[in-house]
Amino acid sequence: MKIAVLGSGIIGTATAWWLLQAGHEVVVIDRQSGPAQEASRANGCQISVSHSEPWANPQAPLQLLKWLFQKNAPLSFRPRFDLRLWLWGLAFLRECLPGRQAPNIQAMVRLAEYSRRTLQAMRADLGIEYNHLERGILTFYRDAGEFETSQKAAGLMRNFGVDRRIVSTDEIMQIEPALIPARSFIVGGDYTAEDETGDVYLFTTALAERARRAGAEFRFSTRVSRLLTEGGRIQGVELIDPEGLYQTLTADAYVAALGSDTLRLVAPLGVPCNVYPAKGYSATFDIVDSDAAPTVSLTDSAHKVVYTRIGKQIRMAGTAELSGYSRALNTIRCDNMLAQARDLFPNALDFATVRFWSGLRPSTPSNVPLIGRTRISNLYMNTGHGTLGWTMGAGSGRALADLISGKSPEPDFPFLG
Repeated sequence: MKIAVLGSGIIGTATAWWLLQAGHEVVVIDRQSGPAQEASRANGCQISVSHSEPWANPQAPLQLLKWLFQKNAPLSFRPRFDLRLWLWGLAFLRECLPGRQAPNIQAMVRLAEYSRRTLQAMRADLGIEYNHLERGILTFYRDAGEFETSQKAAGLMRNFGVDRRIVSTDEIMQIEPALIPARSFIVGGDYTAEDETGDVYLFTTALAERARRAGAEFRFSTRVSRLLTEGGRIQGVELIDPEGLYQTLTADAYVAALGSDTLRLVAPLGVPCNVYPAKGYSATFDIVDSDAAPTVSLTDSAHKVVYTRIGKQIRMAGTAELSGYSRALNTIRCDNMLAQARDLFPNALDFATVRFWSGLRPSTPSNVPLIGRTRISNLYMNTGHGTLGWTMGAGSGRALADLISGKSPEPDFPFLG
């Protein structure tokens, strides 16, 4: 079949790669000038099966209420007249019910573990270099109450096979000596040795180039205007080419992997897609003292940020804003991230040349992504991965390629259709 993949982030590019491996003809469309230019450009770089847990949990509503009045809150929600945001918020509250947490974690863990195995196999087969490290992910806590509460979700993960083990403050210092200056305010943590890190941008751009060599067509600087339907099927996709002219691309099947923009594309067709952008931030620092900089990827639970070494740099990423589709930087958030990094690693990083970035994470209320066939028989979706696009990307693309090819995907996951 000829298949049009709309979007060339890690999700779209991985989907295109695995469709090629299944013998399909593939054309990829993206509005940017190259692959991985949006949410995949400068994220936290963690392949974090251990963080495959939803934001929605029984404790979340009270926590969000407290954060509502804090300018520097890890998650910022500002009430606004946006029907999609309110519908998303109501669904989020429903996912906070006690009975929803375990099945959501189970679904996310199964897909994340499958994706990590898939990524490892791709790395071995393709020889792609992307500054990957296999040193695990260490989460540390500053508050004893939060540390105790977090262990419920960690316990559920251990029940599903994720070795997210509790570690003492002493063990934290042994795992990552760069945290020794911060020992006084760390009360404990958990560590998953099997988790990995790596630069998603480097991986995705290299994979796109291999897909191009294998026969995939990439059309960049090309906007998707709308999907054209007739007789209950997609008959074509209307495009605006780099010269501003309209074109129509026809294919046998279509994959919407446009991240947060997927909703705007499929909503006019009556296709359910409860995805809303959660804007995240990152700050990239050059390392000036390698011994004082972390080599293990860290998650600061109190501030909801991560620190990952990528080559000779440290990538700090996190926070979330539910504020529409703007990618404008909030200087308060940037200054706050800079202060946090300076407090933890005052002598390790070059704070004068920090590079800030923001991206829109496509988030579902449950954090379980939307993968599979829609109510339109030849339209598929691969979106809604939230903060776990890199963690779940390779496996999501492979699983959807199996579905399109009429095969049963390996992971036990609630695929659409």
